[in-house]
Amino acid sequence: MASRNQRVHVVTTSRCYKGRTYHTHLLRHSYRENGQVKNETVGNLSHLPEPVVELIRKALRGEILAPVTSVFEVASSSPHGHVQAVLSAMRRLGFSALLASRPCRERDLVVAMVAARILEPYSKLATTRSWHATTLAEECGVREAREDDLYAAMDWLLERQSRIERKLAARHLDEQSLALYDLTSSYFEGVTCPLAKFGHNRDGKEGKLQVNYGLLTDSRGCPISVSVYPGNTGDATTVLAQVHKVRDEFGIHSVVLVGDRGMIFQKQIDQIRQLGDIDWITALKTGEIRKLLEKESLQMGLFDERNLFELTDPAFPGERLVACRNPLLAERRAHARQSLIEATIREFEKVQRMVARGKLKGTDEIGLRVGQVANKYRVAKHFELEISEGSFAFRLLSEKVAAEAALDGIYVIRTSLGPERLGTDDIVRSYKLLSNVERAFRSIKTVDLKVRPIFHHLEARVRAYFPLHAGLLRAVAYARSLARVALQRRGPTGSPHSRSRGARPAFASGPPQGLDAYPRRRHRGPQLPDSSEGTQHHREERLQAQAVAGRRAYVHDGHDRQRQAAKGSRSAGGHHGVDRTTHSL
Repeated sequence: MASRNQRVHVVTTSRCYKGRTYHTHLLRHSYRENGQVKNETVGNLSHLPEPVVELIRKALRGEILAPVTSVFEVASSSPHGHVQAVLSAMRRLGFSALLASRPCRERDLVVAMVAARILEPYSKLATTRSWHATTLAEECGVREAREDDLYAAMDWLLERQSRIERKLAARHLDEQSLALYDLTSSYFEGVTCPLAKFGHNRDGKEGKLQVNYGLLTDSRGCPISVSVYPGNTGDATTVLAQVHKVRDEFGIHSVVLVGDRGMIFQKQIDQIRQLGDIDWITALKTGEIRKLLEKESLQMGLFDERNLFELTDPAFPGERLVACRNPLLAERRAHARQSLIEATIREFEKVQRMVARGKLKGTDEIGLRVGQVANKYRVAKHFELEISEGSFAFRLLSEKVAAEAALDGIYVIRTSLGPERLGTDDIVRSYKLLSNVERAFRSIKTVDLKVRPIFHHLEARVRAYFPLHAGLLRAVAYARSLARVALQRRGPTGSPHSRSRGARPAFASGPPQGLDAYPRRRHRGPQLPDSSEGTQHHREERLQAQAVAGRRAYVHDGHDRQRQAAKGSRSAGGHHGVDRTTHSL
């Protein structure tokens, strides 16, 4: 038996049994007897956790163990939790390998820019200053990067755009798959960029130049390709270029292109037909639906039995037409129209009183005032106006209002796909998948990335700006989900796992639908998105709110409110998530 003053040590033995390895930790005393070294087992430590066994092993070796706080002094502390969430998401996506197969300085800079844009959108100069306040620059190895280095990295990214898009297409598109395409715009600050033009304004920024950009995605809304166009480019003129890109650059010769009724219509369909194996899904415009009603090809009575059905018409040979009715959308449009008409009537009555008092005189002055009212609510088509030298009269065209109301909530989808390839319900679901693209645009423009306004002056930099943000969308979903899980694990405020005071979550909400995690290609059938019909009717709703409230209405998304609250907490001295602390002896 070993005495108390004899030295002991820890011995670990391993043995394999039926494919499993078992470790035994024994406390032993070694001694010499008759010239031979013998071992005596003093105790069995196998029941202790591995870290405790290692502590005992080090203590028996004579190593001095002390609390970290008594040996180290905190020199600095940098926020790290939100950085780790974003970079982990990007690593799981294989983001770096997507940019370039070999490590290089430019790749590290682009990765750092992407992460910085997700964490907090800044200009390039502000980015190089702000990322030193976190561990981002250190983690990405770009501590010495300057503003010019970021611009050079954008030029490098633009040169590699086609290669990156081919990789994405190989991962997310294949023959006979759905490809969603839509186009939007963002306003521009400055006048020197040749891409900045006046065009159809989607941002509510009158008098601002803009740049158009189209987004090609798979059925889930995963970005595959971004194309940048001058601000005065029409939506429909960009469709054929996307078809050629899919066929010639991506090597996919048979694909189903899904676009809205303002994107794909008869001229584009005639051009696509000449290419052979390209199919499409789109919708009819209001005038075409009205013609179907006049020819009785579309019978409203059939909607009493169900909300969608197939029909045929000689004007669309070899195509399938699916008529759909959304009662909720019909009710919303009717309410919006009535509110706008009532607001317009009130404004016209004000003009009449101004003319009666003599405040407005002459047809030019009266007409200018009437035009302002008509442009404000955009329902002047429902009124008959009479303007003379000293009078103004108007009349509501009830018949025209009733004719438009008859089409509320009704839309007709047209496609070249046969019934053996896609059923009636699946055609409707496939068309509604365009809401995934609209959701991606919303993420780019407002919720997450906030690309507006654009300050770049060179055409090449503007063209590189949007592919950079399309790549950001792929990391947003992963980073959001990781941040949400991390915050749930941290527990309520005040618990040992709670966030430090003033800290804000890396992202304020869960992952958006349609921006799922996209590690590899997954073939899934068409999915029916949320019940909302997308954003194509937001203008009417916004005008309705203006008419009812008598002022401009702004809709603040919940994400923006939480971001503003987070900014307030940071200004009070808080910081993001978990800290990475630097210690010095």
